[in-house]
Amino acid sequence: MKFLLHLLTLMTIVLCTATAAVPSNCTQAILGIAEGWNSSDVTLSLVEKNTAGQWVRVLGPYRGKLGREGLVWGLGLHRNPGHATIKREGDWRSPAGIFTLGGLWVTNKKAVRRDPRIPYVQVGPADLWVSDPAYPKLYNRHVRLDHPARTKWELRERMRQNDYAHSIKLLIGHNTAKPVVGAGSSIFFHIWRNNGASPTAGCTAMDEQNLRRIIARLNPDRHPIYILLPHSEYAKRRKLWRLP
Repeated sequence: MKFLLHLLTLMTIVLCTATAAVPSNCTQAILGIAEGWNSSDVTLSLVEKNTAGQWVRVLGPYRGKLGREGLVWGLGLHRNPGHATIKREGDWRSPAGIFTLGGLWVTNKKAVRRDPRIPYVQVGPADLWVSDPAYPKLYNRHVRLDHPARTKWELRERMRQNDYAHSIKLLIGHNTAKPVVGAGSSIFFHIWRNNGASPTAGCTAMDEQNLRRIIARLNPDRHPIYILLPHSEYAKRRKLWRLP
C-alpha cells in the first residue's frame, strides 16, 4: 500500500510538471483575458510576483484588441488540448496560450523607454518578416536584405514602415522556436487603430501610452511571458498551469 501511494504521488508530480506551462523562473507576465473564443476584445494587465511569491497587478487593467475572429490555440510554452484547433495563417485569430516575449521592432520617432537588454531593431526598407508558406526556411522569421525591398514578393513581406499602428511592435513568441509552416506568423503587440474600435489580423493591440508603460516595466531578469486566454479557459487551467 505504501509503495502504491508513493507511486501515485510520483505520477502526480510528473503530471503536474508536464502540464504546468508557466516557467518556474517567471515572475512577470502580461495577462490577457478575453470574454470568449470569438471575442476581439481583451483586458490586459501586467502582473508580477512579490517577495511572498504572490502575483500582484502592477499595471492595468487596460483595454486591448485581438484578431477580428477572436482567438484560437497557438504554439507556445503551453500544451494544447488534444484535437484542439490550432492557429493557421490568415485565419484572423489571435493565438491563445502562453508565450515568450521577443524584442522590439520600431519606426516610431519618439524613443521607446526600455531595459537596454531587450533586443531592439530599427526597422528600415530592407527588413522583412516572412509570412509566405512557400518559403519554409524563412517562414515566421525576420530577414534583412542587402538592398531595399523592391521585388513584388519583397514588398509584400516587408515590415510596415508607414503604418503608425505598427510603429512600435513587441514580438509575441507564437510559433517562433521551431516555426511550423502555415501555423501563423508575425504576431506582435502593437498600437491599436481607431482608439480601439478596430480589431487586428491576429496581433494584440492597445493604446500607445499603455503599450509604452508595459514595455518600460519589462525586466529580462523576471523572464516575462504573455498569457492570453478566454475567461473560461483561464478559470479551468489556472491551478494546473500555475497561472497568476
